[in-house]
Amino acid sequence: MPYLKALLAGVLVGVAYVLVRVKSPAPPPVALAGLLGMLLGQAVLEAL
Repeated sequence: MPYLKALLAGVLVGVAYVLVRVKSPAPPPVALAGLLGMLLGQAVLEAL
């Protein structure tokens, strides 16, 4: 359930960025790497 909430929050922020026409602060590959790092960090902390 937390992943679904996070996904929905991300989608809402993405829609807001498009509506306001804000440029993304990071190039897509960098942003995706950051998101992957957050998910891996969360998984490691939950495993401890």
